[in-house]
This record gives sequence, C-alpha cells and structure tokens, in this order.
Amino acid sequence: VEHPFNHLIDTLKDGDRKYFNPQKLNDARYDKLPLSIRVLLEAAIRKCDGFYVKEEDVHNILDWSEQQNVAEVPFPPARVLLQDFTGIPAMVDLAAMRDAVTKHGVDPGLVNPVCPTDLIVDHSPETALKNQELELIRNKERLQFFKWCSKAFKNVNVVPPDVGAVHQLNLEYLSQVVQESQGFIYPDSVVGTDSHTTMINGLGILGWGVGGIESEAVMLGQPISLTLPQVVGCRLVGSVNILATSIDIVLGITKHLRQAGIAGKFVEFFGPGMSQLSVPDRTTIANMCPEYNATVSFFPVDHVTLKHFKQTNFTEEKLELLEAYLKAVKLFRSYEDSSEDPQYSEINLSSMVPHVSGPKRPQDRVAVSSMKEDFQSCLNEKVGFKGFHISKEKQESLVPFLHGGQEYELAHGSVVIAAVISCTNNCNPSVMLTAGLLAKKAVEAGLIVKPYIRTSLAPGSGMVTHYLNTSGVLPYLSQLGFEVIGYGCATCVGNTAPLPETVSEAIKEGDLVACGVLSGNRHFEGRLCDCVRANYLASPPLVVAYAIAGTVSINFEKEPLGVTSEGKEVYLRDVWPTREEVQQIEQDKVISSIFTELRARREKGNTFWNNLECPESVVFPWDPKSTYIRSPSFFNKLCKEVQPPQSIENAHALLFLGDKVTTDHISPAGSIARVSAAAKYLLSKRLTPREFNSYGARRGNDAVMTRGTFASIKLQNRLIGKPGPKTVHIPSGQTLDVFEAVERYQRDGIPLIILAGKQYGSGNSRDWAAKGPYLLGVRAVIAESFEKMHKNHLVGMGIAPLQFLPGQSADSLELCGKEKFTITLPEDLSPKQMLTVKVWHPIKCYLFITQISHPHI
Repeated sequence: VEHPFNHLIDTLKDGDRKYFNPQKLNDARYDKLPLSIRVLLEAAIRKCDGFYVKEEDVHNILDWSEQQNVAEVPFPPARVLLQDFTGIPAMVDLAAMRDAVTKHGVDPGLVNPVCPTDLIVDHSPETALKNQELELIRNKERLQFFKWCSKAFKNVNVVPPDVGAVHQLNLEYLSQVVQESQGFIYPDSVVGTDSHTTMINGLGILGWGVGGIESEAVMLGQPISLTLPQVVGCRLVGSVNILATSIDIVLGITKHLRQAGIAGKFVEFFGPGMSQLSVPDRTTIANMCPEYNATVSFFPVDHVTLKHFKQTNFTEEKLELLEAYLKAVKLFRSYEDSSEDPQYSEINLSSMVPHVSGPKRPQDRVAVSSMKEDFQSCLNEKVGFKGFHISKEKQESLVPFLHGGQEYELAHGSVVIAAVISCTNNCNPSVMLTAGLLAKKAVEAGLIVKPYIRTSLAPGSGMVTHYLNTSGVLPYLSQLGFEVIGYGCATCVGNTAPLPETVSEAIKEGDLVACGVLSGNRHFEGRLCDCVRANYLASPPLVVAYAIAGTVSINFEKEPLGVTSEGKEVYLRDVWPTREEVQQIEQDKVISSIFTELRARREKGNTFWNNLECPESVVFPWDPKSTYIRSPSFFNKLCKEVQPPQSIENAHALLFLGDKVTTDHISPAGSIARVSAAAKYLLSKRLTPREFNSYGARRGNDAVMTRGTFASIKLQNRLIGKPGPKTVHIPSGQTLDVFEAVERYQRDGIPLIILAGKQYGSGNSRDWAAKGPYLLGVRAVIAESFEKMHKNHLVGMGIAPLQFLPGQSADSLELCGKEKFTITLPEDLSPKQMLTVKVWHPIKCYLFITQISHPHI
C-alpha cells in the first residue's frame, strides 16, 4: 500500500539519505509546536500504516494546541531499552512465542522484535558477592540464555557484562540522536524499562520509562498509546551564582517544577540561560522527572549538545548529518530568535544559591549564606528535628586537646568528619571536578585541613578516580587528606573509621555539638559517629571548603576560609573555580577519556561472556532442570482466532486488600524468604537457601514468580487481619499460603478476583505484578482506583480492572470478602462501560454496579 505521506519525503544535500519533512505540509501550526511534539509528529507520519497509526492521528498531533489533553495518539519509538531484570522475562516470552507458533506449523524464525531492542546484562549484580567471577558463574544459566537471544533474534542487541549500567550506556553508547535505517533518517527516541530512562531527554532524545508488558508490545510493533500531553515551556534566564554547583541548579529547578503542578506533562527547556547548563547538568535534571511528576524534561539539541558530541564516539560525518537533518526539520534550537519560543514559565538561574541539608534530616535545607545563623538557632532551639538546646553560657565553650603532639581546640560547630562521596554524583562529573579544582587552588594558596578531621574520598566507581586523575586534581585532594578509601558504601551508612580518641574525649568533655559534612545521601543523627550530633549533606566542593574552615559556624562571604602560615587571609571566593573552568576541563579531559575508556571496555569484552557457549537452535532448548529459565504457560491455550471475553461466574476473592497496595506487595523483587512457597519449590529442586538468589534474578522462571506473587511479608490482607503472605480459602475456611489456596481453587475450577481500595498497583512498574495474578487465575480486580501503568498491564494480561462507582467502596457496600462474585462481560466491551456484579452470600444476595477502569480495552 502506498504510504499516505509519500509527498513529504525529502533528501539531504548528499541525495543519498531520505527523510519525512513535516515542513512540506505547508501548515503554519508546525512552527508553533514544541519540539518534543514535533518528534511525536514525525514518528506518526513515518509509521502511518492505517492500522496502528492513522492519518487522523497525524492531524491530531499537528492540531496539538486544540487537542492536548483530549486526543489519544500513538507513539512508535525508534528503539526499546531493557535491563537484565526486566529483559529476561521479555525475552523468555519471545522464546515461548516461538514454541507456540511452531506447534501451529508456523516458521519460528518469524518471531522477532520489530522495534530494535538493546538489552544490557550488567544492571543488577548481587552486591553481597565481592568476586565478580563468582557472580557470573552463579548466573551462568541466565547469561547463556541472553547469549542465545543475541544470536537467535533479529533486532536484538545484547550488551554483555562488565561494560556498564543501563542508564549510563544509554547516554554514552547507545544514543544516536538521529537514527538511520533503510536509507531513511529520523529522530532517535526510546522507551525503556529502567527508571532512569528519562535521562536521555538531556541529549535531545525523547524517551521515558514503561513497564515490561508495554515494552514487549512495542518490541512486537505496537506503539505506545498516550493522551496528547500538555507541554510546559521552562525558560532559563540569568547567571548562575558563583558558588552554586550543578547539584544546586538541579535541586533548585526541581523545586520550582514540583511547585508548578506539572504531573503527567512534558517539560521543555529553552532560553538564554540554557548555555550555562552542560549536557551532564541537563541529563541530571531530566533524570529528576519522578521528583516533579513530569513525563519528560526535554532539552532540544543546541550548540552545547553538539559540542558535547564532539567529545564522544560521534564521527565528524555523523555530526554533520545530525546537524543538517535537525535543522532541516526544525528540531535544532538556537535561542537567539524568541519567536521560536513556546508559551513558558520562567526560572531565573540567579536564584539558584548553594544549600546544605541538616543538621538531622535531609529535607531541612539551609542556604550556605545563612549557615552560621542557622546553626546558632539550632543550638538555641529545644531538642527536636533541628534543635540541640544548648544553654547560652555553654555555647561559647572551647575544649583544648592534643593530637599528634600539637594542641588544638574544639567548639560547637567544629567539623570532625568530612567525607567526599561521589555515588550520587557519578553521572555529573562537574561537582567532583569542582571539589578537585578547589582543593588544587587551596593547596596552592597555602591552606590545609587540620589533621584531626577524619577526611575521606569514596568514589562511586573506578571511572571517577580515572577522571580525577586525568584532570590532575587527585593529588591535591590527597594533600588535604581526601584519600581514596574504596568504592563501596562508606560514610553515609556508618562505615566511618573511629575518631581519634582525644577528639572523642574533647567532644564528650564539653558536651559539644560536633559536626560531620558529607556529600552522600544519608546523615541521620548519630549515623556517622555516635558522638557527632550535627551532620550536613553538602556538595563535594563544599565538603572540602568546610573541612578547610574546620567549622560550619562560618559566613563564607564575610569570613576567611583559612589563614596561611604567613598570616594571609584566604576567602572561599579566592579559590572557588568558575563554571567555565570546570566545564572546560570536563570537555577537554573528562568526557573524551570516559568515552575512550568505554570503547576500550566494549571492544575488550568480558572473558567469561566471550567463552560462554550457547545453543545454536532457532527454538530455545529449555532445560527441565533449570531453576532460572523456564517456558511460561502464557501460550498453552493459544488459538488461531480471537475469543470473545468470557463472563466470570461464582468467583471467590483471593485477597481483600486496602489502599496503596504497591507492586512490591504484589510481586516482590528482593530475596526469597526461606519459608515462602518459592523457597519450597527451590528446595524441591535440591537447591540450598544460599543458592536461592532473588526474585529479580529468577524472573525468567514462571514457577518461582507465580509462587512469589503476593508473597510480601508486608501484605495486609483483610481476610486474615494481620500482615503476611496468607489468605483464607473460602470454601474450607482454612488459612493458607496464598499459593496453596490458589492450588485448591484451580483444582476445583473456581475463578478468582481481588478486592482493593485506592491506588492499587502504585510504585515501580513491574510486569510480574500482572503476569503473576494472571497465572494464579485472577480474572478481575475490583478497586476504588488504579495506578495508570499497572492498569495497562492488567489489561495487557487479560485481567479486567473494574472500578467502584464514585463514592462507593467495598466497605460502603458492606462486602466482607467471603462472598461469591459473578460478573457478566458482554462481547462488545467498551471503555468505562458499566457492568453489574452479582454478589452472593449465605445470608444476603445483592447487586452493585462497577465500571471498566481503562480507556484502551
């Protein structure tokens, strides 16, 4: 069939590459579209097939100003991103599909993803295993299956272990910005099962996170369906405060957007202040989408992005193609012409000032300029979330002590622990570089850190040490006492070396409020050290600064950071590096070295992976002894013709749940409890508890995952009245494990439903939270409300999400959970259709009305 938009095909100057040019629509509305919506439009035009994507969808997107929040439109992304925990059930399903079509006489080699799919194997190692080789051996079955997938399926790219985590690889290795296939070029876009997928919008690539079931549908050619979103333009103006780090900017913008009420919307950044945000800054802001409930935070490609790509693995030819194409379809932004700007809200970067958090809770933010006054007020306040209630006469106490043969003094506010931890800052090298450059300038100015302060440097990965070395700042950090101590969780989990005995004694003698300053993410009172009561979270350079000052009771603007041996006063502003200095080193030394290292690791590969043997067959040879990989039963009843929905008759409630039942309650991802149904299954396979691994690692085995469904020890089932993975088998009245009860119901041919309250299925997206109940025999969930993505998953698995009418609930209808339920499903189901539920109880029998809670049945 001729493509309905063939008349929009254009070619670049070289004549070899074709593309769909929406500008040839000659419609003035295109120039007014936000750039993120232009990406949706191009995808709809290119993929318009009259079935999944219709011409009406294209016109609805073009009419965005009128159709936003109204029209339902398809989005066929350019690729799918899977990490190993979510990737293995998706690939197991595809392998099972090949089995199913083979039984019907169809060539199994025809079952392949339509949409290109990247699967990263190194996302979820077991941190308890320190030996990487042991980790790989323990997961040999999974790795063999992944390797078979890399050879058996078309359009599947498996990235082997030891290359990097999924979100980093997506940024550093997989992103193309402009894709090319069969002579056509088009914008890169992605949906991923990793929660950090939104980071990619910082590169000008539209993408967001989806659940495992939705990702499988996209892999097989079905677009994502979404309500055409509103787009909030966010205009950045002003200049960044000289002491503000990338973290301050990110948290400031996040706070502003959280207050703006943008849940479910796209955010698009522009304005003259954009030039001050590096690409790592942008990806960090984009990564914070869940914090302010936006779907994406989109940063269109501009000159800053192009400059970044020159330091990566992009060739000059690729960069020229990228720039030419994006400019041709108006997806490249220059901020000189304000007529290109959509409607916006404005954020002034001048308002982003440096903050620390503390002294007891991470949510208590304090501007650095107010730190001295705030600490004084903490001393005065009653003991509580911030206060220490130190009497006025004791607030000026000074306690002398000896350390290394020299006398020092401690006071309230004295810093005794200073820890630079980069685990939360790995994706943004600028803050670590700022700390290193500050250390360099401080050493050159003659400043020191007092030797009794417990200083440390715990990089989140060897890559951080690599770029600190490459940029030449690591020796200066060492001179100030910030030596690399290792790469695990350190100070913020209490892994701090004991303070010198004389320091501890001085603190106790004066009943002093001594302080710790760290750049981690945990700092509750007493966590760093039992004698250190005040603890502050700060950016890495501020940790170094407070260590040099030796106290948090300081006003950096008015008081010197330190005094040299010659008596010269040095202020923080004298040694604080400019953003331009940091960004220049980041561009010249760090980014290029990171990509060089990444390419080297990718080319070298993993020895264990390279030597791993895997089957060569088109259909996977399932090992009946395997406890990791098993063919699921989803396709056992596969029919050649679509069957109408079957009514649910005389069903029992498997569970009677309350509000906010999360996907963790439904399908746990952690360790397998020794007394659980899954543990009993694994023990029957002659595994020891040490070999159980986790539910996440065994997502490729439906027997484990089905037994793990509703296995959370925190599950609150009203049928039994206490937390735990138990329920009442209604016919017998016995209290059993959920799986044991299911076995009895299935043996007797009794269908099941679940009763729930508000926000059923909230929390992280998890495909087995829908797959598990389906395999348990659950036909419907009747709840007061659902989390949207989980509701999609239930529909995808054939479980009806039914919603009580407004104002009604199980309690208002006086349901006890022990009734029988009959739900008649007509053949012509439609969204939000009213259904009658017949409820039978030995004492009473009545009807109530429920509603199909899904717009895409």
